[in-house]
Amino acid sequence: MADLTSILGAWAPTVKHIDTPDTQLRDAMLMAGLTPPADGFVFDGKIHRFNSGTKGEGGHNKPGWYVMFDDGFPAGRFGCWRSGVELTFRADVGRTITVAEEMAYTRRMADAKQTRDAEQTKTREVAANTVEIIWQGGSAASPEHPYLTRKGIQPHNARVTGDGRLMVPLYSADGQLSSIQYIAGDGDKKYHPGGATGGMFCMIGTIAKTMYVCEGFATSATVHEVSGEACAVAYSASNLVPVVKALKEQNPNVDICIVADNDASGVGQRYAEQACAKYGVRMVMPNIQGDANDYAQAGNDLIALLEPKADIGYLIHADGFCEQPAPIKWLVKGWIQDVALCMVHGPSGGGKTFVVLDWMLHIAAGKPTWQGSKVRAGQMVYLAGEGHHGLRSRIAAWKHHNQVQSVNMWVSKAGCDLNTPEGYLKVVAAIRVLNIAPTVITVDTLHRFMAGDENSSQDAKTMLDACAGLMAEFNCSVILVHHTGVSEEAQHRARGSSAWRGALDIEISVIPAKGDKSIEIVQRKSKDAEMAQTVFVDLESVAIPNWFDEDGEPVTSAVVVAGTAPVAKSTSTGTGFSSFERAWFDSGAEVRNGAPYLTRSALVTYGSKNGLEGTQTKRITNAIKPDLISGSYIAPLIKAGLIEPHEFGWIVTDAVQISAMMLNK
Repeated sequence: MADLTSILGAWAPTVKHIDTPDTQLRDAMLMAGLTPPADGFVFDGKIHRFNSGTKGEGGHNKPGWYVMFDDGFPAGRFGCWRSGVELTFRADVGRTITVAEEMAYTRRMADAKQTRDAEQTKTREVAANTVEIIWQGGSAASPEHPYLTRKGIQPHNARVTGDGRLMVPLYSADGQLSSIQYIAGDGDKKYHPGGATGGMFCMIGTIAKTMYVCEGFATSATVHEVSGEACAVAYSASNLVPVVKALKEQNPNVDICIVADNDASGVGQRYAEQACAKYGVRMVMPNIQGDANDYAQAGNDLIALLEPKADIGYLIHADGFCEQPAPIKWLVKGWIQDVALCMVHGPSGGGKTFVVLDWMLHIAAGKPTWQGSKVRAGQMVYLAGEGHHGLRSRIAAWKHHNQVQSVNMWVSKAGCDLNTPEGYLKVVAAIRVLNIAPTVITVDTLHRFMAGDENSSQDAKTMLDACAGLMAEFNCSVILVHHTGVSEEAQHRARGSSAWRGALDIEISVIPAKGDKSIEIVQRKSKDAEMAQTVFVDLESVAIPNWFDEDGEPVTSAVVVAGTAPVAKSTSTGTGFSSFERAWFDSGAEVRNGAPYLTRSALVTYGSKNGLEGTQTKRITNAIKPDLISGSYIAPLIKAGLIEPHEFGWIVTDAVQISAMMLNK
């Protein structure tokens, strides 16, 4: 009789092989670059130390640690204090974890972290007490110490151990000694085991007007001796950011300058740039490989690097300043200014990306005009945070419709938090690699590239600072594509903090098409020039050559084409608008953002003199509130799209009426 296994083997399910928890944990440690403990693991919820095999500064022979639990399924945390590695671990038990087990896992991770933190705190307390005794027992270092002689520096209060190694201290921001760095004569460096090093530093000299921050003790000593200014020793590149944070908080009015190491890996420069971007400090770096000590010992003028000569032509007399004409440079005449911060906003799905993309592709393709406005060719960087599939077809459709073979434009693969050091440096590095000089960097949409709350003026400032950094770095314009608010009265302004509008050079609204009305492109702000006349465009469907969907149907997208300006409104609102217009002229023809603006008080005054009294006057004064304007004198004008609430009154929004009133003025 045939064996049952051979009969069923053809269709029997394959059993998944599951390694033991010990093997899985061992593999996880190896993947993290750690050497697992040779004597295996103990899953008892307690912290265990082991030699992780990591290299670097630190004298403890067991910098690795793990905390593992096994009350249902094995899980916990492991890491290495020397390398900074810390990871969570959950063993594969060959089945789906229940909700109760998931909750238990979360609790275990919290317990493991608490155990790790308690152990670390205890270790650091012991280390702090120990280094205090060692430091007090050390003798003052002699200038003839081999390391000091080799580096050509003075001791600066460094001390020496009984075995002849140099000792330099690490202090917290509140002046508590946390650890010691031991430096041998040949330059080998080790921290005292277990002591806290992150955010710790040592100050050489007395703080006055300028404070320098360097990685190493020798570099800091050299900078202090040359400049006479205070210099903080951060001890490592990765420690520059937390050290600068502590120094900036303690000394907000002191000029802080990071003297970065020019190492082959670029690590020193990257961390220095992060600290500069995050805390608004400056940096210098030798133009040859090495640190400031290497630079000085090679015979270079370190003081010239640290203190560049003042620009004597920075301030010039106003008479000379205005002698030479300096007309505005435009990329799209009247609309997109060169080296400016612009924002284009509109409701979701209203066509704003189509409009911005049309501008960018005209510039990238070198098309001579856009809707009658002159265009200057340039290179585009389009940071696209969403809709990449649709963007692909839009670009293809635009190129086909405009008979363009190639465009000078690069598109990002995804969004990032541009207002964080990591996101900002990612974008800058990507552009540098291309070796191009972008004319415009478009951020579409603002929400996809910003960490934080767009309603917060503080978060908005970090994003505006990032935009300013890009403009300065590449001498280019930045266009932010943003959404409008949800309410009816917020459809003509950007969503979020008022800080956005205050920082803009150009602000543009894209108002969606309604019925037979074309898309309306309205300039809301032009800081350095007259407001551009409103433009009307339509979206025209275009079939993309050789693009077919899964059913063989042609793929289409839309491109921007010239639209039709609407005729002036009349009928039931005509009389009301005439009164509004007369009230505007009667009150002095005030203008806001290039459009007629009328205050409530001016309209009430006009109404009192011209028969608009009683209850109608009350309605006029309340018309700024949308819930009170239905049926009032002013409501039909808002409903018809002729005016909208603005500041303490109303502003005219209809392009035809704006043109007529401004011409009459």
